[in-house]
Amino acid sequence: MYNIVMTTQYREVDKPEVPVPLSQLRVGTRIPCDMFIIDGMMLKVLFNRNALYTNDARDILKEKGISNVYIFKRDVPHFDLYISKTGSPKKPLNEETSASFKKYASLKEQHHQIDPSILIHGSTINFSLSVLDRFNVSILLEASVEYPAVVDTGILQVAGDIVINKSDLPRYHEYITSLRKHDKFIESDDTRIMALAIRETSKVVLQNFLEDPRSGEKIKEVEILVNDIINCILQDEDAIYNLLSMKGHDYYTYTHSVNVAAMAVSLGVTIGLKRSALEKLGIGAMLHDTGKSKISIEILDKQGSLSDIEYKIIKSHVLEGEKILRNHDNFPGEALGAVLHHHEKLTGNGYPFGLAGNEISYFGKISAISDCYDALTTRRPYKAPFTPFYALMTMAKETGDYDKELLKSFVKMLGNIK
Repeated sequence: MYNIVMTTQYREVDKPEVPVPLSQLRVGTRIPCDMFIIDGMMLKVLFNRNALYTNDARDILKEKGISNVYIFKRDVPHFDLYISKTGSPKKPLNEETSASFKKYASLKEQHHQIDPSILIHGSTINFSLSVLDRFNVSILLEASVEYPAVVDTGILQVAGDIVINKSDLPRYHEYITSLRKHDKFIESDDTRIMALAIRETSKVVLQNFLEDPRSGEKIKEVEILVNDIINCILQDEDAIYNLLSMKGHDYYTYTHSVNVAAMAVSLGVTIGLKRSALEKLGIGAMLHDTGKSKISIEILDKQGSLSDIEYKIIKSHVLEGEKILRNHDNFPGEALGAVLHHHEKLTGNGYPFGLAGNEISYFGKISAISDCYDALTTRRPYKAPFTPFYALMTMAKETGDYDKELLKSFVKMLGNIK
């Protein structure tokens, strides 16, 4: 078991000091409040509120000898209510809930999620901002070419994801491109802003690529961005924390793909891969989910269990992606390992080929770790995200599935994430 440390400082007046026996948590139920492990003057965030308590979580904590966690005093009523209700059976999705999820999937398809930290207070934009939350979209700030608007970052402090209409992607792209010429950014932390701009540009390019994955020109744009990511990390290894989208956002294929690419490249730098290998790894990781462009949004964003047929369709994205990318002259053949093998497991329990051990490419092993971590720490409408600590602890438990040394380097690389 690796020594996984995910910490954050706390104030003495805001100390989670109420102990809770883990024996009171019921497998299959949602955690009622944030839970912590205390280590001196530091906290290790174990569970976010609403996380699902699983058999794996129980077994991992038992192995580590953890019998108590801590909660804030203010959360005691929530935990008491949880204790009183944990005997109730789990309710299945009803028709009304299912319809809401379908509506939510449709709304996501029509919009593009952005990071509000890229918006400068007092700057002028010509694209509207909305918030996607609880299966609804509401306007935050209306703007257009004819009627631009001034950004007040105070209005962006809302629950949910800040989104723009897909039709506004070109104007948003122009805004990002102009950022580094802005006085306020020039005077600030240039490395952080560079990373934010690269990340947001990559999401736009990936969104466009997935709309037309056979475009040779868009492949070239991906190559340029991968090199930007490499340069950013080589210049400052801590840039990885700004290249990753903030935790808590919902799942979007383009955001997930950028996160996986950033983590794969950073891991490649950590283990000493040469520049040419980093470029191929980054391109493969960035485009690892290309095949999902062939799968309907109703299946990709379905809430609850997939049928056997739906699961087979989901698994087909690996081979569909390989089929699309193999026909691109500009896509390096060595990068196909990240596409074909990111769902393979060292135990042979993965897909699509059921490969085991050294049958899996090195790029595939790196991408598998990055892909799994991002999936675990990403929010879904029906699932709270795992905390980084819990996600890495879960993956370390499954060292039979992932390369032991690569996972150890990955844990070390992300050791400062809160």
